[in-house]
Amino acid sequence: MGMTLTEKILARHAGLAFVEPGQIINANVDLVLANELSAAVAIGVMRQIQGATKVFDRTKIALVEDHFVPAKDPQSAKIAKLMKDFADEQEIVHFFDVGRGGIEHVVLPEEGLVAPGELIVGGDSHTCTYGAWGAFATGMGSTDIAAAFVLGEVWIKVPASIKMIYDGHPGPMIFAKDIMLATVGTLGIDGATYRALEYHGSMIDALPMTGRATMANMAIEAGAKNGIFHADAKTVAYVEERTQRKFLVERSDDDAVYERTVRIDVGSLEPQVACPHTPDNVHGISDVTRDDIPLDQVFIGSCTNGYIEDLREVAAILDGKKIASRLRVIINPGSQKVWMQAANEGILSKLAAAGCVVNTPGCGACFGGHMGTLGDGERCLSTTNRNYVGRMGSPKAEVYLASPATCAASALTGKITDPRILSLAQV
Repeated sequence: MGMTLTEKILARHAGLAFVEPGQIINANVDLVLANELSAAVAIGVMRQIQGATKVFDRTKIALVEDHFVPAKDPQSAKIAKLMKDFADEQEIVHFFDVGRGGIEHVVLPEEGLVAPGELIVGGDSHTCTYGAWGAFATGMGSTDIAAAFVLGEVWIKVPASIKMIYDGHPGPMIFAKDIMLATVGTLGIDGATYRALEYHGSMIDALPMTGRATMANMAIEAGAKNGIFHADAKTVAYVEERTQRKFLVERSDDDAVYERTVRIDVGSLEPQVACPHTPDNVHGISDVTRDDIPLDQVFIGSCTNGYIEDLREVAAILDGKKIASRLRVIINPGSQKVWMQAANEGILSKLAAAGCVVNTPGCGACFGGHMGTLGDGERCLSTTNRNYVGRMGSPKAEVYLASPATCAASALTGKITDPRILSLAQV
């Protein structure tokens, strides 16, 4: 009996010839990630571990300040300083402060810290993003991260795998975000709990790395332990441009056993929108636009859709136009490098001329921390990954999720709008 992609990676990191779903293993890690929130707790726990004075490998830990930067108050500044001091004390090689990093899940791959076949854990639920590069990556609690800091290994129960097959070819204005929203809508928010989503299909192979990142990122929105793609030539080329270290490309066995197989017809999809208050409350946009849904805010960015390709799509729609009056549009590039590339390409100027504000790269607005939080009764259309009650601010606000293209089209009209039928020349 063969193994799935996730099982093969976990078996190798546990030093075992074979693993199966439900088996509990101790596995060596290739990288441990923490942001300032998870690191603050993990550092405190590490201090309490008897004899733990040094991290297991200062080159295999990444610390990224991205949730409350620039610091919004003295308390957030205190947390950021705590992590910075720890990085200095432990001589952590991969420490990313504001202005030199960005959102952790965008920064780590672009810095060459993620590669196929690796095992990566992080103190953030969207650590599963790195499955786009053929790695097993999952989020863990800060106590587990503290243990990984010290030991370089983690306790894991091997997840069963669900084989996701995507048929057909996407139509106009259908992007990876639409496909993944449809996936979450099909599975439900708990339909893949503690499962590995393994993505397959010719459409999947055609996706750029950033599109794959969008889909791997939102595996957790279906409850999955991880989402994972097979690394191909595109993946290898991306990684080899950024690192010279050795890595191993794994593939699932032909006789691998999956818990189930789910097929989604991409060709039949229209732009998708997740309505309040769960990411699986997904509808085709023609259903959503039957009633005018006015907006107070449009947010574009985050670890889900803060890539240069996303900003290019938005700029192409907004170029030479103005956003709707009485609407605020907030753009968050995913990293400092994305921000600089967007500046060099003239994208930031186009967005600013349209009436958008461009934030420092960070997670603030996405989780309701700062730089874009919502007030009572406000409604936001966002490219982020979650829309639970209170996710972006007030529990009396509403958050809808959609692709950057749908968000950009809606920014021009001030209401949720189908990007396929918007006559941009008449706006």
